[in-house]
Amino acid sequence: MDSLRPWFVLRAMPGIGDALVCRLVQSFGSADAVLRASHEELTQVGGVNHALAKAIRQGPAPAELRAIDREIGELARLPVRVLTILDSEYPVRLKAIHDPPPMLYVSGSVGEEDHHAVAVVGTRHPTPAGRLVAEQLAHGLADAGLTVVSGLARGIDGTAHRSALQAGGRTIAVLGCGIDRTYPPEHQSLRKTIEERGAVLCELPLGAYPYAYHFPKRNRIISGLSLGVVVVEAAPDSGSLITARLAAEQGRDVFAVPGAVHSEQSRGTNGLLKQGARLVETVRDVLDELAAQFEPSFRARVEDRLAALTRPVQSGRVSLEQDEATLYAALSAEPVHIDELIARTGLPAALVSGLLLSLELKGAVRQLPGRSCMRV
Repeated sequence: MDSLRPWFVLRAMPGIGDALVCRLVQSFGSADAVLRASHEELTQVGGVNHALAKAIRQGPAPAELRAIDREIGELARLPVRVLTILDSEYPVRLKAIHDPPPMLYVSGSVGEEDHHAVAVVGTRHPTPAGRLVAEQLAHGLADAGLTVVSGLARGIDGTAHRSALQAGGRTIAVLGCGIDRTYPPEHQSLRKTIEERGAVLCELPLGAYPYAYHFPKRNRIISGLSLGVVVVEAAPDSGSLITARLAAEQGRDVFAVPGAVHSEQSRGTNGLLKQGARLVETVRDVLDELAAQFEPSFRARVEDRLAALTRPVQSGRVSLEQDEATLYAALSAEPVHIDELIARTGLPAALVSGLLLSLELKGAVRQLPGRSCMRV
């Protein structure tokens, strides 16, 4: 941990942002070398004026140095690694953005297997249809061998993480708080599973509270780790739209799932489509667009997995009895109340209830709270 102290010292300097920290350490070869550089040498680096060079030479205030030493002591007791941008394990894609975090706190592991990653993000208040699409996309991406990146938030983010894990794949959660905190707290169990099968990352110091202003900055890491960002549902003020904008600025592909024109949760995604985002209905839409960025061996693996992906019920994967087929035809990808199904099919209420259970066991239908259901 002693070798990290110069990095913490640089981060504590007022007036030095992430991009400048990275420029300094890459110019001098290490954070320690930056702190040992002369005033004249420092001013040779773009963005460093005489006042900033003087501040670097003086170093942080004593109180800041004591806080740094406390954090280093706490880190030594936690199962957490700190990667600097000079470390070989630091994610290559993230390193290439304009303002990569100089340091990443990591719980779990990141590695070459995360080189092909896609972010799946969206609203904290998804519709049942949106949640189902997020499940299918994240499951399909993970099943194809890609790492699913998201923000551990309620709603679409949590759904994406869980679905990737259920597919036996890897997932990375990027926090908007210190790595010694879990936000939201009810995702503590999910977080532990992610750490076992992927990684939890953040750039904020230990103890950092999940203030609202932390999340837009966090979002650049989500997009920076990824080949592309898929937005499933988003209201016009959703933070997911910030992630999409950052992805576009970073040269990443932006994907959006279309939704009903009168749905508040679809206004953000429909707006992205108007701006040129790629329309997504299935995981193949994402993978086909990204295929040119895959290495040949990985592309072949993806195609093999795509061929084995679950096909829709209509293709005959599931055999339906006559009444089941009648009921299934009355369903859609949007929730339908059981009373409406009874009216549409003319089948007795007791029979409809039994058929729904049968279809759910076959993986064709999902029953929802409020006696509604939808196709899967």
